[in-house]
Amino acid sequence: MARLLLSLLAAAAVALSACGGSDDGGTAPAPTQPPAAAPADFPTVKGKTMNELIAGLPKGAILNVSSFSGQRVGRNRLGFAIVDRANKQIDVSEVAVYTAKPDGTDLRGPFTARKESLEVDTRYRSQQTTSDLASGDTFYVADAVYGSRGPHVALGLVRLDGRLIVADPVAALPIGRKNGPPDVGDRAIRVHTETAADVGGDLNKLSTRKPPPADMLNTDFADVVGRKPVVLLFATPALCQSRTCGPVVDIAEQVRGQSGKGVAFIQQEIYQDNDPGKPFRSQVLAWHLPTEPWAFVVDRQGRISARFEGVFSVGELARAVERVK
Repeated sequence: MARLLLSLLAAAAVALSACGGSDDGGTAPAPTQPPAAAPADFPTVKGKTMNELIAGLPKGAILNVSSFSGQRVGRNRLGFAIVDRANKQIDVSEVAVYTAKPDGTDLRGPFTARKESLEVDTRYRSQQTTSDLASGDTFYVADAVYGSRGPHVALGLVRLDGRLIVADPVAALPIGRKNGPPDVGDRAIRVHTETAADVGGDLNKLSTRKPPPADMLNTDFADVVGRKPVVLLFATPALCQSRTCGPVVDIAEQVRGQSGKGVAFIQQEIYQDNDPGKPFRSQVLAWHLPTEPWAFVVDRQGRISARFEGVFSVGELARAVERVK
């Protein structure tokens, strides 16, 4: 009987772990990074302006960036989707990004992109996510370079049905904006994040996700920063203007459950009282965040090891978490 009881308890523990129920998270290795196309498969920029680069190429696509406000001089992670004129996602085989000043000078590239996804295991999917991803769950990531501060554009060349097609930029990006969010290598800004104990156990006051991510709402950031690795995610699943907050909170939940052992995961809402008619919460203001969502991976010394503006995938976050364990 004792042996049977022990076997049942062990089986229950395995089942609970598989469902992401462990407070400590899992130990699964991070997925490998998907490959990007070869730069040699795209036109070179030598001696060209942007208009000369795209001369004669058909148009019809749009490069819709999710990393809008945090781009700086030098190399940057640029997340984006490719959509048509009706804002419907286009799944392309290859894509490269080119950057330039608005007049087309200082052209740089090609920066070939990796194909990523907002998809999660169904065990970690929230009630909002299905509608949030109605227009598609595919996005791309390139390591784009800007040569100077000030407005720049990011244009794409995509390969669709064997042809190169221009993906026009939506608007210029503000490169090197002052007083922006903390960068990789900076010390994390110490702020208090509320926990269940602060709101009488009503997790709906701490998160607009349905259901609330309980394991991401039980730690005060000020108590753990500089003591253990932390993922601090600023997102409002029900009130997100871009409708990407819900999917990235689900992604953080999956990474925590599968690969997050020894790392604290915290979700921080954006608006006071979860009311978009009220100002940003003090934590958002302290971190100088003009947009959402944002995720910061902080190492055990309290320095930012990685940051993600807008969308990111399970693989991207899991690889960043793996580096700070």
